Amino acid sequence: MINLILCGGSGTRLWPISRTLLPKQFVPLFKDQSLFQKTVLRNQPFCDQFLIVSNQEQYFLALDQMQALQNNIDSQFILEPVGRNTAPAIALACMAVDSNAIIFVTPSDHLIKDQAAYEAAVAHAKQLAEQDKLVTFGIQPTYPETGFGYIEAQGEDVLSFKEKPEYTVAESYLSQGNFYWNSGMFCFKAGVFLRELEQHAPEMFQACQTAYQQTQQEAFLRIPLEAMQAIPADSIDYAVMEKSQHVKVVPSDIGWSDLGSFEALDQELEKDSEGNTQSDNTLLLNAKNNLILGDDRIISLIDIEDLMIVDTADALLIAPKGSGQKVKKIVEQLKAQGSDLPQIHRTAHRPWGTYTILESATRYKIKRIVVKPGKTLSLQKHLHRSEHWIVVSGTATVTVGENVQLVRPNESTYIPIGEKHRLANDGRLDLILIEAQVGEYTGEDDIIRFEDEYGRQ
Repeated sequence: MINLILCGGSGTRLWPISRTLLPKQFVPLFKDQSLFQKTVLRNQPFCDQFLIVSNQEQYFLALDQMQALQNNIDSQFILEPVGRNTAPAIALACMAVDSNAIIFVTPSDHLIKDQAAYEAAVAHAKQLAEQDKLVTFGIQPTYPETGFGYIEAQGEDVLSFKEKPEYTVAESYLSQGNFYWNSGMFCFKAGVFLRELEQHAPEMFQACQTAYQQTQQEAFLRIPLEAMQAIPADSIDYAVMEKSQHVKVVPSDIGWSDLGSFEALDQELEKDSEGNTQSDNTLLLNAKNNLILGDDRIISLIDIEDLMIVDTADALLIAPKGSGQKVKKIVEQLKAQGSDLPQIHRTAHRPWGTYTILESATRYKIKRIVVKPGKTLSLQKHLHRSEHWIVVSGTATVTVGENVQLVRPNESTYIPIGEKHRLANDGRLDLILIEAQVGEYTGEDDIIRFEDEYGRQ
């Protein structure tokens, strides 16, 4: 069985710890493990191959986290230049495998705590999939949640799919007893899904087929941008599951959570005797039932109850419990203001390493750059800024124009505006340097790439 892991989504409801370029599935929320890593480890006992569909910006995050597991996992990546929802992502993945292969589709950002019940549910779903059924997993609801879709069922037969309901409607679903939360997990043969997609969404099927035929075969499968944009965007539920006559549901009580809000995350984290999340950097006096997330500085609470305090290097969120679903409205405001805060942390991960913004003001920006051994940045130039590089540790191989030189600790080099340049670490240790940018504009989009090892434009 092949585990198809969907890594899309920006996780705006967990801002500011989750950003577009570091969404919640890659944040190490649980004892230095991310939800993505926990997904892989959870499915490894019964899946012999992993097929990961990712935005191309998140590929190296996923690859690094796969390698950190050190389990010799058989994995392949499909990179989407833009997202077109779940149905096209699944279709492209199914086109990349044998038509009789059993595909187990899972999101990358869910938490499941009952492994034994989970494995039993998956085993039953596999049996149904071998009978050419499209299988979905219905989660036994524990309260009238309005943020999930529902599945109405009679035994294993699906009667209907329901949109996210109003609270009173969700209450009626619970009282009836035959409604389940839609988990977003599926199991079927690759060929069966493609057959149903062709029947019920022929335009999407043809566009996916055209895009797959143009796929660039590298260390991963990269879908061309124009071909991806030509695919109609839709979810697997709308495109196939709500229309097919071959759908079954496996009711599942597996300790499932989509961690779609800070309240949901709060339920999964360890607490002290007063109901506060445990942390080494908190000082609490008569504080109860608070969610406290933050690593960079001491957080002190006095006479405070039922708050959510989320502290990062560049943003602080404070809200009462129960208001977590409103976080995305703050993100929308930030986007309307043109802020980078919804997209990126102060420390940004790149294929070659990381950079951390130490200070940013009008006409200048200062960064700490770490380049991993053997990695090379793109050959590039900037139209609005010059750069000064000062090496702290390691040895930098620096190309400026036609000149190539080695720059060692406590040495520096200068890159004028408009000059082609490149930075590489040919050594065995991390290269650390300080970059000072000076110019009328220091935004990350002021970059023209000429050559790039990672296929970026």
